[in-house]
Amino acid sequence: MALSQVNAPIYEALRKFRKMRIVPFDVPGHKRGRGNMELTEFLGEDCMNVDVNSMKPLDNLCHPVSVIKDAEELAAQAFGAANAFFMVGGTTSAVQSMIMYACKGGDKIIMPRNVHRSAINALILCDAVPVYVNPDVNKELGIALGMSVTQVEQAIKENPDAKAILVNNPTYYGICSDLKKITELAHAHGMLVLADEAHGTHFYFGENFPVSAMAAGADLASASMHKSGGSLTQSSFLLMSERINSDYMRQIVNLTQTTSASYLLLSSLDISRKRLALSGREIFAETVEMAEYARAEINSIGGYYAYSKELVNGDSVYDFDVSKLSVYTLPIGLAGIEVYDLLRDEYDIQIEFGDIGNILAYISVGDRKRDIERLISALSEIKRRFGKSGTGMLTHEYINPIVSESPRRAFYAEKRSLPLDEAVGHVCSEFVMCYPPGIPILAPGELITHEIIEYIKYAKEKGCSMTDTEDINIERLNIIV
Repeated sequence: MALSQVNAPIYEALRKFRKMRIVPFDVPGHKRGRGNMELTEFLGEDCMNVDVNSMKPLDNLCHPVSVIKDAEELAAQAFGAANAFFMVGGTTSAVQSMIMYACKGGDKIIMPRNVHRSAINALILCDAVPVYVNPDVNKELGIALGMSVTQVEQAIKENPDAKAILVNNPTYYGICSDLKKITELAHAHGMLVLADEAHGTHFYFGENFPVSAMAAGADLASASMHKSGGSLTQSSFLLMSERINSDYMRQIVNLTQTTSASYLLLSSLDISRKRLALSGREIFAETVEMAEYARAEINSIGGYYAYSKELVNGDSVYDFDVSKLSVYTLPIGLAGIEVYDLLRDEYDIQIEFGDIGNILAYISVGDRKRDIERLISALSEIKRRFGKSGTGMLTHEYINPIVSESPRRAFYAEKRSLPLDEAVGHVCSEFVMCYPPGIPILAPGELITHEIIEYIKYAKEKGCSMTDTEDINIERLNIIV
């Protein structure tokens, strides 16, 4: 029987399996929840009953031949891809697999520096060499923009031997580059195009969104279904065009992905794909309507700036994702991270992230109008109760790096630890970042400057969640000896 988007093969197989009353003498050891009643009480019997091991009726993610294979074919159809893989290591795993497919040791890859940490981690794993395109910066908002076509053209001209170009589609803040033009340029020079679409799953299913990677002709894309697609945290899709050898890609994925894939994650991807394929247009129309309403109301408060398509300039901001509710906060005298903390601590509202100058509230169909009203009201009260002069606030968010060594050589080099101020002038051998969004302030191989140290101190003072240094207090940095 031919399958269609109304089917969810993994979900259907799990339902059938649950009725079979199989006696488990395999892993997991909780044996359908009976061996850990406290966990079962917390998560529920239905959940524990389908937390099962790979077996013939349920297929195997490492080498799918039946229900997982069917589900992946339906996902590929839904996303307009030649092939799609279910990923249970998050979009991090998908991004790393894309880069490891495109690059071997010593190969160059062109990418913006404001990539997620997963991309630079992949360079450490496969020893590819980054050619960074330092994005333009919106000086008012202090955020990095997309890659301009002129910058990409120059990078290709200077590095004709590069194997691939990685593009954020969109950035965390909702900004898109001219992905179609970049893809045409790359292909004309024999390079692959990899799109990090961690925040762009909805581009495939809604109307009037920026172009999706597959529609733009990109070769590979990582789609974070658990963000705007409704699946469980850590579940993602890896999308491929016809130019990609999917059998070899499976081998690449299996280098790092677990051999014990969670059927909770797999079924959530399957069900969520079905839902978006059947109802995505209506779902994301409602999402955009809520985001646009919130944006207008927040801007009417005064002081805040919830930005949108007015940023589009046809180049470094080629398009903007209007479902993103990104808000600039410095005019009310509060850093984004301070507003983030106040929303949680004073108003019981958890938003996606706050950085030095901005906050991001992630809007989805799971939100309700009254939730939006509560957020708007809280932001108004925060301005009234806590707002102050914006003078003396750090205004920039993104600092162009000075790359001295490849990430892999720097990460594995002999190193020593120095206090922050004494590290200036040395080459860093570890990551420093605020998470979220997970874009490194420093990456292995980059020069430590006074400006970067001052930024780190300021971010710590304002309460940013700083991660990835060996020193958990981030009072010292590891440098190359």
